[in-house]
Amino acid sequence: MEFYEVLEKRRATRAFYPETIDQKVIERVFQNALAAPSNCNTQPWYVHIVSGPQLEALRAVLPNKMRAGEIELDFPFDGAYEGEFRERQIASAKALTEAAGIDRHDKVNRDIAFMRNFTFFDAPHVAFFYLPAGFAEREACDLGMFAQSVMLGLVNEGLGSCPQTALSFHAGTLRDALGITDGRKLMFGLSFGRPIEDAPVNQCRTARADFGDLIQWHTEVS
Repeated sequence: MEFYEVLEKRRATRAFYPETIDQKVIERVFQNALAAPSNCNTQPWYVHIVSGPQLEALRAVLPNKMRAGEIELDFPFDGAYEGEFRERQIASAKALTEAAGIDRHDKVNRDIAFMRNFTFFDAPHVAFFYLPAGFAEREACDLGMFAQSVMLGLVNEGLGSCPQTALSFHAGTLRDALGITDGRKLMFGLSFGRPIEDAPVNQCRTARADFGDLIQWHTEVS
């Protein structure tokens, strides 16, 4: 695909076919993403890719942890959006529920849809993105650029993905399950696989702000 076509096709996928992706394809995507930039070339990212029986075990455990309110975060999740940011958040939620055929007043089915985060939307693979211990906002930007490179690489292979900060709610459980003992901190997870293109939930399209609202030109000295 052309680069701009890849950018346009990248979107959050929430319905996947169950078959696993050839490991060589996954390796190619992540290998190429390693070219992403980072502060002083520190490359402050670690990724744990989970598939097969290990993934099925997590698919069984995480929903129960969430229902029980057993939440353990490595990074704060306490921001509140205001103004245009809140408006975009609401518009995004509205677009998703409409695509899924869920009435906005239907709390039961909205909760069911949210809980699908913790079964990875039935994806056959999940990647968990970690920062080294002691790293913070600056390095989180690096991790984000790396993750975007991964997501675009997946699109280029005809695959889809969904970045999920919700998966960071169970950092302790995941650390134990994956045998992580060196203090790495979980930022988010990424479910990925072959998308079910005609699934209603995958028809969701979220609006983007106008260019002029976000990008400013400076060509004259003040």
